[in-house]
Amino acid sequence: MNPTKWTQDEIPSLQGKVAVVTGANSGLGFECSKALAAKGATVVMTARNLQKGETARRALLQEQPAASVDLMGLDVGDLSSVRSFALAFRQKYEFLDILLNNAGVMAIPRQETPDGFEMQIGVNHLGHFALTGLLLDLIVKRAKARIHTVSSSAHYMGAIHFEDLMGRRKYSRWAAYGQSKLANVFFTFELQKRLSAAKRDTIANVSHPGLVIGNLQTNSVEQSEAKFEALLYRVIKPILAQDIGMGVLPILYGMTAPEAKGGVFYGPRKFNLFGYPAEQKAHSAASDAAALRRFWELSEQLTGVKFSF
Repeated sequence: MNPTKWTQDEIPSLQGKVAVVTGANSGLGFECSKALAAKGATVVMTARNLQKGETARRALLQEQPAASVDLMGLDVGDLSSVRSFALAFRQKYEFLDILLNNAGVMAIPRQETPDGFEMQIGVNHLGHFALTGLLLDLIVKRAKARIHTVSSSAHYMGAIHFEDLMGRRKYSRWAAYGQSKLANVFFTFELQKRLSAAKRDTIANVSHPGLVIGNLQTNSVEQSEAKFEALLYRVIKPILAQDIGMGVLPILYGMTAPEAKGGVFYGPRKFNLFGYPAEQKAHSAASDAAALRRFWELSEQLTGVKFSF
């Protein structure tokens, strides 16, 4: 059943639950951290820049003095950082109820991660793939735990370039972004299949927030010196964009609503652009079982992380 006007008020109590949010220091990650903390979860906010992370943590505590909030360093664009975080997290926590794979970069000039991955596929997909695999045993021990990944409507224009995943032969910053966001959907759908096959009740789902104009766009425009795009965002913001309070709803719904399902793509209800959360149809490429399997195996190979269900 599709939610009609689901809001943050309907998030059930999360007392006793532990949540990890990647990219928690700004934007959607910060809004989600606030919403989860408000319902009683212990929220582990992660940030690449600990100074920015601490500023965000303090801002959250100023709004919610009684919140249970932790801050840990994590750069999902660096597999050694992902491994260090997983190790450090295990030393502090025995289980994990909600993993929000949110951190991301958008439409930037071609760069590589320390592991030699093209930056967008490295940060948006491979780092989160590795993180999920390294924490999986702590997740599956909790009843109906959630793994939620934030994609984008840009995934509809994406394609997985198996023969040139890193864009070494040909690179377009928007095509690379579309590929990385389609990768989020491929990952989620295949993860849910494998969880179900292993008879686990863990729920893996994915969403997009509609057009929410914030740090991602600013960073993209600055790095690419894309003046026309900056102008475009200013023009379309009042027409097509929705505010962050609405944009965060599909994510929160997938992560917390008792009726949210696994292997499902959520987005805004109206024209898949704005409005309350609803189940949406993902890119048709994500229904190709062989491609999903192939991409999963490639991701395991590239990250060196094998999932143990």
